[in-house]
Amino acid sequence: MTLAPAALVAISIFAITYILIASEKVDKTAAALLGAAVVVSLGVVPYSVALHAVDLNVVLLLVGMMVAVNVMASTGVFEWVAVTIARKAGGRGLPILLLTLVATAVLSALLDNVTTVILIAPVTILLCEILDLPAAPFLILEALASNIGGTATLVGDPPNVLIASATGLSFNAFIYHLGPVVLVLLAVGVVVVALFGRRVFAVPEHLRERVLRARPERAILDAPRLKRSLVVFSLMLVGFFVSHSLHLEPGIIAIAGGLLMAVVCGVDLHHALEKVEWASVFFFVGLFMLIGALEHHTVFEQLGHYLLLLTGSDFALTVMLVMWFAAIASAIVDNIPLVIAMLPLLRTMIPVFGQQLGLMDDPEALRLQVEEPLYWALALGACLGGNGSLVGASANVVIAQIGHRNKHPISFMAFAKYGVPTMLVTLVIASGYVWLRYL
Repeated sequence: MTLAPAALVAISIFAITYILIASEKVDKTAAALLGAAVVVSLGVVPYSVALHAVDLNVVLLLVGMMVAVNVMASTGVFEWVAVTIARKAGGRGLPILLLTLVATAVLSALLDNVTTVILIAPVTILLCEILDLPAAPFLILEALASNIGGTATLVGDPPNVLIASATGLSFNAFIYHLGPVVLVLLAVGVVVVALFGRRVFAVPEHLRERVLRARPERAILDAPRLKRSLVVFSLMLVGFFVSHSLHLEPGIIAIAGGLLMAVVCGVDLHHALEKVEWASVFFFVGLFMLIGALEHHTVFEQLGHYLLLLTGSDFALTVMLVMWFAAIASAIVDNIPLVIAMLPLLRTMIPVFGQQLGLMDDPEALRLQVEEPLYWALALGACLGGNGSLVGASANVVIAQIGHRNKHPISFMAFAKYGVPTMLVTLVIASGYVWLRYL
């Protein structure tokens, strides 16, 4: 594999930026934006190309959902939810954790993982503060659960949206093919957390008694505003569900819904925008521009062709390698641009394997035996690989920023301590599933 000098410069700058982010000696938002400024200033990538690489759908989704959540937070609804959950679980830490993990996974499948963690994180932090529990492990495990749960559906994780858009795979197809393995992964995760989390998440008896005496209804500060915000939020949820059918991006629905909620609830828009996690937003802008420089020099595509050479055009081995390469790469870079770069590569592989297996005259057999195994492998690799590092998936970055703002910081290494083992175990299970079902 030969790379042009400009491509090597782009890789070097990205590597330095990544090391700075991982070392935590420099604020990760500053590192990402400085890295983006360097690749543009050195002419490694044209400014227009770098701007085009920024996924505005992700940016608008983040801003819109943060505005909506901040408006709802002013009503006291998250305190009400936190106290209600704590009482239902008898004030016990482990049942609360398991409930929030399952809820996170289910919501991530129905909405998307970024929206889910924006909704769940404030409740989680309040629960941990009420019960004097460490919030960082809760938040990390919820980010991991959101990435696993989002793998199951077309709308759950951005890589799935990209794959569906490029291939025409339906909502039901994602559930039918990816739903079973996601259920297995969640079941394994719940059992592991239940076995190892009892001592870590133990709650003192006096705090449990205080929670059981608490009255959730007292948490509501502004009932009329809460009712209006819930109406708008319900409309937003409906919009997310039908966005694919209406050919609307979730980001447009989120920003419109967030602004509408601020207006309907009589919240000062300037104040609402001040509460947005702008550090997260600009971190993504810088990261997208850096990865855009790599895409501009076809780094991902050349890596993919190199992988095909390594497998010797063995189909089963190629499917496995696609999954693991997508996973490892997603742990290093955001999985959205990775999938964008991988999809054209898979399209070039399909005719090669179709001819090799004698399926070119049977489109249906080609789809079932070649196309779909490759696409499901890419989806599983990209979504599950996002758990491998703090920058691997959008949900990870967002939940870390929320934790930081609320004085519950999540370091790069702390996330990796949970994320890397989770990524490896889930990928091994997913590999067995793909091998048995398709190969």
